[in-house]
Amino acid sequence: MILKALFLAGGMGTRLRPLTNHVPKPMVPIMGIPLLERSIGELKQCGVDEIVLSTCYQAHVIEQHFGPDSRNGIKIHCVCEEKPLGTGGAIKNCEKYFDDTFLVFNSDILCNFDLKALVAFHKRKKADVTIASIEIQDPQNYGVIEFDPEDTILSFTEKPKPGEEKSHNINAGIYVFEPRVLDAIPAGKKVSIERDIFPMLLKEGYRMAVYRGNSYWIDIGTPKKYMQAHTDIFEGSCHVPENDFKSAQIYGRENVDLDPTAKITGPVWFGKNVHIGANAVIGPNVVIGDGFEAGRGLEVRNSVIWKNVTAGSGVSFDHSVVTSGCKLDSGVQCQNMIYSPECKLPFT
Repeated sequence: MILKALFLAGGMGTRLRPLTNHVPKPMVPIMGIPLLERSIGELKQCGVDEIVLSTCYQAHVIEQHFGPDSRNGIKIHCVCEEKPLGTGGAIKNCEKYFDDTFLVFNSDILCNFDLKALVAFHKRKKADVTIASIEIQDPQNYGVIEFDPEDTILSFTEKPKPGEEKSHNINAGIYVFEPRVLDAIPAGKKVSIERDIFPMLLKEGYRMAVYRGNSYWIDIGTPKKYMQAHTDIFEGSCHVPENDFKSAQIYGRENVDLDPTAKITGPVWFGKNVHIGANAVIGPNVVIGDGFEAGRGLEVRNSVIWKNVTAGSGVSFDHSVVTSGCKLDSGVQCQNMIYSPECKLPFT
């Protein structure tokens, strides 16, 4: 079963700033690898051989990273919107690529869903659209799905007030579409697939099913959730294929140069070409990106450092995110902060 997939990668990532000042939200690194690259890497196992990336904000970053190329045997197309079209308009804008069953992903999702099982469920239900869902305790910031015992969707409620929710199953931002659904989406118009198109499809009698996933899921929508994703990987509730922190606590890539006096407490992940001076104290729960350089007396705990960051002597990181290209002078104390080359902000 060969499938195609569409990633909606055009959002501005406003709530994630300043992490998205220089990269679009789908390209923020998760354990040193862009989120979108991780998501694409999961698709080959369920038969996907061609992917479309719908871009808009900082499209060049995505296009330069992937290009008109293939990854892991998957052909990749980049389609840039001239103006923001919303999630529904973006899907319609890529219509020419899809003539059979295809997957659609919001590109800010990190999850461990069984995509083969999702597609098989969609086929069994003979649905026009299947929406993957996850059950959460507080759904008021999400789109809620009500469904019957046969997993047929009955209604949608966007961001219900406490006590008004009809279900605790939310839209997980992963869909299976039949191409005939594209005929129902207006061309060249900004529309939301969640708020406009899905309720319209339901009203017009399209077959819509809900797939209830029970695996790990998080949307990387805020700095707090971004950090939570790394915590979940360290703790083992979120699986990434190259690092299993249950069996090993310290991972390093190529050319990690640590002074012999450094003290490391896992879990810790090191990128490539890392150079750290004497008397460093590193960990637990630390990601250090490619090209990091630090002087003597570094202390870093519970933090994520992106690539090409430099730190002078006596610098301390705790519960912080430091984005690419930052240069921190000796003695700087980074506690509960987000650092980018332009600014530093309290971590909220």
